Amino acid sequence: MKNLTLSLFLLMGLLMYPAFSCAQDIRGDVNGDLEVNIADINHVIDIILEGNGNTPAADVNGDGEINIADINVIIDIILSGGAPTPDSHEYVDLGLPSGTLWATCNVGASAPEEFGDYFAWGETEPKVKYSESNYKWFGGTWYNYSRSITKYCTDSEYGYKGFVDNKTELDAEDDAAYVNWGPAWRMPSLEQIQELSDCHGQWTKRNGVNGVLITGPNGNTLFLPAVGWRIDNDLMDAGSGGFYWSRKLSDGAPNFAYCLGLGSESWGWTHFYRECGFAVRAVRATQD
Repeated sequence: MKNLTLSLFLLMGLLMYPAFSCAQDIRGDVNGDLEVNIADINHVIDIILEGNGNTPAADVNGDGEINIADINVIIDIILSGGAPTPDSHEYVDLGLPSGTLWATCNVGASAPEEFGDYFAWGETEPKVKYSESNYKWFGGTWYNYSRSITKYCTDSEYGYKGFVDNKTELDAEDDAAYVNWGPAWRMPSLEQIQELSDCHGQWTKRNGVNGVLITGPNGNTLFLPAVGWRIDNDLMDAGSGGFYWSRKLSDGAPNFAYCLGLGSESWGWTHFYRECGFAVRAVRATQD
């Protein structure tokens, strides 16, 4: 509530900015008056205070929650003087109970069968080498990197000088999907990966690339290529398996994070070392 009160104070200055007309259902037009202005901010505030999280239009950033982050997105839209550039990334509705929409290709790819980029968990740029020594959120020295965590740590035995922040999900600025594709996109939650794992999956090939073809409850499909994974300078298991990150820290040791693993015989959620390079398949909560 303190952050909300502060934001309300700062937002008073926005009254000086003119509103701009929008097309129907434009992101940020929460109250449906075809404009994005202070009225939409007030509408989100009312929804937050009432505890009503069932208004899809108020989830402006598409992260599945209605909170101060959605107000910040509306502020950005107002200050920019216009609507954001339409999202060019395609997604598929699998008819999942949560309504989650999955991207049709990996972050860094332009087609479903392309591998795209690899990211260490909590990092937003690909790199040549993936190791404990160059992982962003490990400190310490060569013999105890993974027990010198500097962010996302729930156990002081793993934290740098006893550091604990009890963060169990990635902040937006550490989310490779959010940073590379924009605020409508996030790396999936563990629950979203579990939900996807409950769908029918079949090992197959698409344009000569091995992977799993997932069929949703409504019959629509999603292809996940066998991207393998990266450690040090090496690409491992490409074509025979692969891993896709979630945004959720493992409930076990905090040097692990949850992910989706796939292979020719089985696929589903698991967890693995944070410093490894995995692919990212982004999700969005609702359709614009």
